[in-house]
Amino acid sequence: MTEQPPHSHPHTYDFPLPPAKGIHPVAEGYLHPTFMPPEAEAALTAGLRHYTDPFVGVTTDGTPKPGLYEFDPTTQDLSEAIAAARTYLELLPPSHRHMGNLPMDSAQWRLWTNAFPSWVPTGARLGGLDAEVRESALKVMQVSLSPEGYRTVREAMKLNAALGDIIDDYRDTLTEFNYWFTIFGHPGEDAWGWKLMGHHVALHCVFVGAHTVLAPTFIGAEPTKVTTGPYAGSETLTAETDLGLALRRVLTTDQESRFLLGTSMLSKDLPPELAGPFNGRHLGGAGSDNLVLAPEGITAPELTKPQRERLLRLVEVYMGRLPAPQAARRMRQFEHHLDDTYFAWRGGHGDTSPFYYRIHSPVALIEYDNHPGIFLGNTEPERFHVHTIVREPNGNDYGRNLLAQHYAEHHQKGSSHVG
Repeated sequence: MTEQPPHSHPHTYDFPLPPAKGIHPVAEGYLHPTFMPPEAEAALTAGLRHYTDPFVGVTTDGTPKPGLYEFDPTTQDLSEAIAAARTYLELLPPSHRHMGNLPMDSAQWRLWTNAFPSWVPTGARLGGLDAEVRESALKVMQVSLSPEGYRTVREAMKLNAALGDIIDDYRDTLTEFNYWFTIFGHPGEDAWGWKLMGHHVALHCVFVGAHTVLAPTFIGAEPTKVTTGPYAGSETLTAETDLGLALRRVLTTDQESRFLLGTSMLSKDLPPELAGPFNGRHLGGAGSDNLVLAPEGITAPELTKPQRERLLRLVEVYMGRLPAPQAARRMRQFEHHLDDTYFAWRGGHGDTSPFYYRIHSPVALIEYDNHPGIFLGNTEPERFHVHTIVREPNGNDYGRNLLAQHYAEHHQKGSSHVG
């Protein structure tokens, strides 16, 4: 057995270290996919290949269901978000403004990745901004999200840096602020928004009249928690894990034939298309704006009342990333379609078992997945590597359904969509 080189970092972590350094073609925040196997290149460049495809949205059969998203013509108080966004744009250096503030109908809305860009991204890289400007960008996010939503995002960013510390590698890439931030439209108009993109974080926040749409949303972490080192105490996606597990544990053996997709997360036990290290089991990632996905699992009406309550509590965690009024609106919308909502599970439900779950509603697609190590040394999925995805199916990702209604109602000329 070949002796592994000693890890140079003085702190001890409960994660397997990689067998060698520099095994991925990533440098200075960019991925060079031509140096990867074809299947890896295909998985990691899906967003770039598909962002200009005509937009349909996630559907069950290729055709969006109409009438799911009602446009509320009332107003919401966005004064803090508008003020924060205007301050950010005023502070942004002139050299960054062309890329940092794009038109509302820019196709760049749909160009994103949860890994590392293999293209030159638009927006301003937070790590390249002066502290004052960077803090003003973070302020836009903070006042756009709920306190828990903002904390979830910021912890994911810190854990990205913790990962670089753990493996003592990719120090120019695995950092807290290697994320690109873009404002779309003009803050204060009826429709505008922002995007944050980088490793394990991709947020699309669209303001349309009285609505805030936060979709697609990707938040992940490898690892999800650290207790030593410079980022000790950082932790994220705990409720998404624990409440998902709590729901699974109240489902009965008699119900398993209706919700259980499989009991193993080992690559040898999975279909090849679900065994890859990058996408894993999740289906709604970058490049999947037009995903056609038939519902799988047990329907909400088949659940007992306590089981449905646990399902709703789990969904509230994801919706709760929005400010309270918007989260409540989304929960009412979700509950309105509860009879057409499905829950599916793959994997075990022991104290350390890795797993995948999916909640599929006409107005929400939520995925949670445990992954093998990309930078850490585990070759099979573990609970300390999590990916989560939230989409608004049937055409409202990037707020496009509501935007179309808004433009039609106000008889505005020009684009009726974003991206």
